[in-house]
Parts: sequence; structure tokens; C-alpha cells
Amino acid sequence: MFVFNRIQIRSYEIGLRFHDGEFKGLLAPGRHWIFNPLGRVQVEIVSQRDPWLVHDKLDMIVKSGALADRAAVVDLKDTERALVWIDGRFSHILPPGRFAYWTGQREVRVEIVDARTVRFEHKDLQIITRSPMAERMLEIGTVEPHHEGVLMIDGKFIETRPPGRYAFWKNVAQVKFVQEDMRATMLDISGQDIMTADKVTLRVNAMVNYRVVDARQAVMVADNTQQALYREAQLALRAVVGARELDVFLIDKDAVASELAESVRSRAKELGLELISVGIKDVILPGEMKDLMNRVTEAKKAAEANLIARREETAAMRSQANTARLLAESPTLMRLKELEVLEKVAASGKLRVVLGEKGLADKVVNLL
Repeated sequence: MFVFNRIQIRSYEIGLRFHDGEFKGLLAPGRHWIFNPLGRVQVEIVSQRDPWLVHDKLDMIVKSGALADRAAVVDLKDTERALVWIDGRFSHILPPGRFAYWTGQREVRVEIVDARTVRFEHKDLQIITRSPMAERMLEIGTVEPHHEGVLMIDGKFIETRPPGRYAFWKNVAQVKFVQEDMRATMLDISGQDIMTADKVTLRVNAMVNYRVVDARQAVMVADNTQQALYREAQLALRAVVGARELDVFLIDKDAVASELAESVRSRAKELGLELISVGIKDVILPGEMKDLMNRVTEAKKAAEANLIARREETAAMRSQANTARLLAESPTLMRLKELEVLEKVAASGKLRVVLGEKGLADKVVNLL
């Protein structure tokens, strides 16, 4: 029966010596002979190349003081977090608790930060937040270009933030970080079936152009600003169109758009929005109403054409009557008119005279 155990510890390793489950000390690199007749001594060999010492009896090991010159011990309170850098590169973030890192083989730097500020700020924020392990401890948000971020903590407004990357500690406070698009946005109010004052049902499509001018107001007044504006514009459109008869609405849709804009503008301002423009895009009539209006339009055009033709005929007859009166009152003018006609006949190149009764022949001869 062997009473001695041979333990070989390499240069980058270290031994944890336990006796009946109690930590008794460290074994340095080298060859060791352990007197262990009853098997009550256990030696656990761990590598210092992985600097994080993870052990279920870490509290016993730390309290023994054996790690004083060999490891960095971190004991974090509930309000503290730690950033761990290994060999000059960011590794991970530590939550509250007790941790130990071997310092013999790797360069380890631990930076303790106060998590009560909720928002995490650091000169190397971009490097830290890109680490996969950072997402376990941080809520990470990005405000895109042309947007503005609104930060609320525990339901209270804190500040607005410009485009950039931001991080907040998890499990410290209730954080709400919302970004609002500050560019102009078009909102379609489509497929609205509305009855006019003369009981005609129309389908109206409108559009509203707006932009956010107060991001704080937009976030705090309504849960969904765009949806709130949509509902407001929808109700206003129904009220404006429903108060007009069909003909009045179709003749002056711009007036409808202007009244709609005035109805919505005050509510939009309460939501932190600015209206840019409001317009009626499409008006769709029922099939039978389209046929009826086409027939009315056709009848109107036919009546207008008939009226113009009658006016032209009347003007022509009035002109002929005036000419006849002038010729009757002036024999000389009559003679000139006859000569004008004769000139046109002679200019044709051929002149054929067919004589009938004697009186007509004498008149022609006299005329020639």
C-alpha cells in the first residue's frame, strides 16, 4: 500500500491542497511527495494560463490568504461591476460577487465601476460593447443618424441623446431608451369609407406629411406617436368629408385638405410633431355612381355643344340679315356685290351661261 502520492506540477500550473475538504494551501510548480496513508489529502491542479480561478470553495481559498501574492481578488458589492482586461485586451464584465485571477502567467487588470449611475460611460465603450459577454450585463442601444434618443429611468425623463452608441447596466433600474426619427415622414390614411352629407359613400385616400420636432414629447405623450396621429387624422377626415355634399367635395378638394390640416395640427403639436402638408390622394366612387356621373357629364357636354352650335347659327343668320338690309338700302353697294361675284366667276377660267326666259337673259346681258 502506497502512503506517499507523487504530484507533478508544471511551470504554468499550481496545486490546490485540501485535507478532508478543508483548504490547506498551494503547491508551487515542481515535483511533490504527499504523505497520504488514508487518502484524506486531495490536490487539484489548475492552469494559470486561464487566469480566472473558478472553484466552488473560492471563499475558503481567499480567506486563507494563500492568494495574496499570486492572484488578484475582486469582491464586488451589489452596486458595483468590474471590467476585466487580460494582456491589454478587454475580456468580460463581472457581476456582484467574489472572483480571483492568477497573475503569474497573464497580465490581468480589473477596473471597478459604480453601477448606480445606470448609464455606463467609458473611453473604450465601443470595444467593450462589441464583446459577446457584455450583453449579459449591459443593455446596448444605438441611435441612428437623423434620429434622437430619449432616455427614461424608472419612468422619469432624464435626457435626450444625439446619434451614437449607448449602454446601460441591467438589473439596476428600469431603463427605457427610445429613438425617434427626426426626418420628414409620410403617413397614408388609406381605404376610408365615408358617407357625404347627401348620403353618397366614397372611399377616400389621404396622406399626411409630418416630422418630429420634440422627441421627449413624442415619447411621453403617446405610446405610439404615429398611430395616435393616424387615428386623429382618420377621425378628422371623416368629419370634414361627412359635412359636405358630393359635388362640393369634388369641386374643391383643396379646401377639404386645408380644413383637415387645421383640425389635426393642434393635436400633432401636443404629440411633439409638426405638420408639413396634408392632401387628398384618391377619391373612389361606387360603380353605379360612376356610371351616373359619366352620364351627367356626357349630357352636360352635349348640351354645351348644342348651345354653341345654336349660338353660331344665330350669329350667322344675324350677319346675313344685316348684309341683306345694307344691300337693299344701297343700290351702289348691291352693284359692287354683283361685280364681285362676276369677278369670281370669271376667274375660274370657264364661263357657261344658260339662258332661260327672256327677262333673265336681258338681265345677264345688261350685267355683262
